Amino acid sequence: MIALIIMLHGLGRHPTALQHVKYSQNKDETGGDLLHQKKASPSGSTMSSFRLMRFLFYAIVLFLTLILTLVTLNNTWLLKSARHTVNSLDRVSVALGVQERVHAVVLDAGSTGSRVLAFTFFKSLSDNSLKLDDQLWHEVKPGLSSYADDPVKGAESLLPLLQLARERIPEQYWSSTPLVLKATAGLRLLPNEKAEALLLQVKKVLSSSGFHTTENSVGIMDGRDEGIFSWFTVNYLLDRITGNPKDTLVAMDLGGGSTQITFVPVEGETMSSTPADYLTSISLLRKNLNLYTHSYLGLGLMAARKAILMRHQGKDGIIRSPCVNPIVDYQWSYGGETYTVRGPEVPKYQEVRGQAGRLGENRPIADHSECIKSCISIIQKQVHSPKELQSREVIAFSYFFDKATERGLIDPFKGGVLTVQELLNAAQQACSIPNVEQPLACLDLTFITTLLTSGYGLQGTNTLKLYKRIDSYEVSWALGLAFHVINNGI
Repeated sequence: MIALIIMLHGLGRHPTALQHVKYSQNKDETGGDLLHQKKASPSGSTMSSFRLMRFLFYAIVLFLTLILTLVTLNNTWLLKSARHTVNSLDRVSVALGVQERVHAVVLDAGSTGSRVLAFTFFKSLSDNSLKLDDQLWHEVKPGLSSYADDPVKGAESLLPLLQLARERIPEQYWSSTPLVLKATAGLRLLPNEKAEALLLQVKKVLSSSGFHTTENSVGIMDGRDEGIFSWFTVNYLLDRITGNPKDTLVAMDLGGGSTQITFVPVEGETMSSTPADYLTSISLLRKNLNLYTHSYLGLGLMAARKAILMRHQGKDGIIRSPCVNPIVDYQWSYGGETYTVRGPEVPKYQEVRGQAGRLGENRPIADHSECIKSCISIIQKQVHSPKELQSREVIAFSYFFDKATERGLIDPFKGGVLTVQELLNAAQQACSIPNVEQPLACLDLTFITTLLTSGYGLQGTNTLKLYKRIDSYEVSWALGLAFHVINNGI
């Protein structure tokens, strides 16, 4: 581009270079040949052409200079504000060769399902900054860990996801597009030999995908990395990455097998009172940031369900939990096992008021207060609660979002904002109303609210932003990981 402008500039400043040259061959006095170079006399029409060409040249130079200036300013604004959306200038930048399209494919092997996320970014050639242009998301169930006894079949369950990625990304980019699969709590909870057998078969499938893979493409993700990449994703999509660290959001992710919390601490008390292994430092957009991050293995919603329910399993193998309504008789499967779940043998009843406030018949209910005690027993001893959380903005996703939508508390497409008290009220209501379509709703919401209050120390007035997608992009640690592998390699 710059070479083209210099060339045109040279032509514009020396119009005689475009003039015709006429050579005549004459004899000298000694009969020798002399080669005389004579400039042709430019005609009026030729001079007009020269003036037109000069005008066009300067117009082109001015236009290209303007475009390059706008593109540079656009990229500078990206670096300062970390805006994630692609605009028309970015598309011009790609056409001019100032930016390029790059891709990444991430397979999220979660405890309840496997997902493919295929990303397209615009990458600046000047500072390597990235803007998100497109995302594919698709899920298949069950999760990879469900194939612990059949690793070949488990690896084959990923083939439809890889095919979708190949259909989304143009074939000429496949060999340069990094492909990674990271398993989370589902495989962390498996015996090591079973997890390794699954990963071995997955490596074979991914190596023949056509995408760029290495020995490091497949593995079990560290819980800390899962939290950091999730934190990056939500703050990037909400344009909170730069600026005052206090403006960044606390990210809470509730998966099936584990839960993560990550934020930038801004109060000295947090730094001094936090266990050392909860703190880490990262480099982001040429700045160093201290992060508080921790993953609680076993406190994902499905793993917590099992831990809470198993406290009330009888010698006959049947679970009779105070977190379940007495009318429920439910077969629940998790980790390759199926459990019979019922309410307590001695039901708790609530008097229901009828018309004109008259007392009606008694209604069997789940015991909310006893359910809270069961949840506290697995939460309180291991969850750290920084006081700073009570004054920070919090975004919660995954099962936090799913359970709120199941109760009709937020829009399932747009998401929304709730207070902790609204969730507490919903938990109490779920425990008091029989619902065979959502037999574990009381347990789930009671665990979530107990984690937020008795675990993280949030108050009823604290608010939670609950989203599944932001600007149509999936809220997932996969986006943060895609940034990482593009900028640093697999």
